[in-house]
Amino acid sequence: MYRSHNCGELNASNINTEVTLAGWVQKSRDKGFMNWVDLRDRYGITQLIFDESRSDKTVFELAKTLGREFVIQVKGTVIEREAKNKNIPTGEIEILVTELTILNAALTPPFTIEDETDGGEDIRMKYRYLDIRRNPVKNSLLFRHKVAMEVRKYLSDLDFCEVETPYLIKSTPEGARDFVVPSRMNEGQFYALPQSPQTFKQLLMVGGMDKYFQIVKCFRDEDLRADRQPEFTQIDCEMAFVEQEDILNVFEGLTRHLLKEIKGIEVDKFPRITYDYAMKTYGNDKPDIRFGMKFGELNEFAKHKDFPVFNAAELVVGIAVPGAGNYTRKEIDGLIDWVKRPQVGASGMVYSKCNDDGTFKSSVDKFYDQDDLAQWAKITGAKPGDMIFVLSGPADKTRAQLSALRMELATRLGLRKPEEFAPLWVVDFPLLELDEETGRYHAMHHPFTSPKPEDMALLETEPGKVRANAYDMVLNGNEIGGGSIRIHDKATQQLMFKYLGFTEEEAKAQFGFLMDAFQFGAPPHGGLAFGLDRLVAILGGQETIRDFIAFPKNNSGRDVMIDAPAKIDDAQLKELHIKVDII
Repeated sequence: MYRSHNCGELNASNINTEVTLAGWVQKSRDKGFMNWVDLRDRYGITQLIFDESRSDKTVFELAKTLGREFVIQVKGTVIEREAKNKNIPTGEIEILVTELTILNAALTPPFTIEDETDGGEDIRMKYRYLDIRRNPVKNSLLFRHKVAMEVRKYLSDLDFCEVETPYLIKSTPEGARDFVVPSRMNEGQFYALPQSPQTFKQLLMVGGMDKYFQIVKCFRDEDLRADRQPEFTQIDCEMAFVEQEDILNVFEGLTRHLLKEIKGIEVDKFPRITYDYAMKTYGNDKPDIRFGMKFGELNEFAKHKDFPVFNAAELVVGIAVPGAGNYTRKEIDGLIDWVKRPQVGASGMVYSKCNDDGTFKSSVDKFYDQDDLAQWAKITGAKPGDMIFVLSGPADKTRAQLSALRMELATRLGLRKPEEFAPLWVVDFPLLELDEETGRYHAMHHPFTSPKPEDMALLETEPGKVRANAYDMVLNGNEIGGGSIRIHDKATQQLMFKYLGFTEEEAKAQFGFLMDAFQFGAPPHGGLAFGLDRLVAILGGQETIRDFIAFPKNNSGRDVMIDAPAKIDDAQLKELHIKVDII
């Protein structure tokens, strides 16, 4: 046996015990007549001691040849450590080594394998297997495992059944781009990797598996950012014979369970707000409600004077920033430059300082008197010592700009605290959204989402006003999950495809299997999918998902460790009936 104990479990109760350990050399300290080695495995670090007077001469000399990351096995006796280390669980003991075996020598690693490393992101991604040895990455992966296990436990206890669905499926025109896989046996035809198991989980409901879940890989060929990878993992769920309230209650329970078991935090309230309210009050459909700064619409008290910028605007809207009344002119100008960046796109910004004596000082005092500015303060909820920042322009664009400013200011003010958790539901999304370029409607979620029953009549006359029977869970300004009640009858599904611009032939070719299934007794059903990568990162107090994925891709969608994607040889291309013309 390679080890009787791991490197994190021995303590003073094991003194005088004969043990066998195996692991990697973290570092060694050679004092000539005595040599100390820190031995590391996944569970911790144990100090080894090689003593010229107490160790076998051959073992003592062999210990001097050990380098960083050598893989070794040792046998020895647990003894009390003279200089104790209170920072590690094994800090009271060390192992007086009697036998040493080098299992594998190692090259000097390209970066230091310690919590604080000298390795940049690129080099660590290239040698990701070494990066995983570091505690921050290792602990993130263990944390992910813990979350996944709690999810499985919670759902299994509610009689959900985990069912695997296929990875090689059919490409569909809705949603993001598919990753496609050529079929060798079916010339000129392609599989697609699933963006989600959506249709399969609906078919499982038709099949009578009334509570399904799966922790499943999904794939989207789209541009990347910090919280997005070409392959990602969903907690995918579906239930039959349910209404929206049933689903919200189950997954509030799951989120509450995770926060309690993983973070030790009790959360009672999951506020529910409509999509329209979210957009009007926060400027986006995934608001961070850990802090205030709600939008105040100022048209009534900003467009009645001779300030042409506001008078020409569709919307004038502001936020009160707590404690920002002491901002210097340089700091304010910096924020104005920030909102003018192309990523935000504002043309400028107006501000009004709320003085401690109840008066106001603004950048537009020429146009607005104290009564006007007092109304601005009332509508935005500003208090003495606060600063009101105001943007104007087209309504949707301006709300998005102010939302970006709100989040930036919250970050600068330290209001986005990673150990605070504020979940909520956003409901009543539009069912369809109009593409102004093509004049066609697109499903805001996906084409299987059911309209609100009370809005069904509007599908024929005013499709843009139809609300979806859909819901998103938002946590700390991130959408962590979303779902809907599904369409479960063929006639309604055909009508939906019609408004999405499908001909009958196209709908049958793409989704005929699903509509056929609906004719054999499909129950009312609905579901939800959580993004596991993002959920784990938020619970772990991080903004990005990369360190919670064992082998992530970079921002170009490449795996720099194995150098993928890569070319394949001509013989493989010929087998797959693919001709590549290189110009």
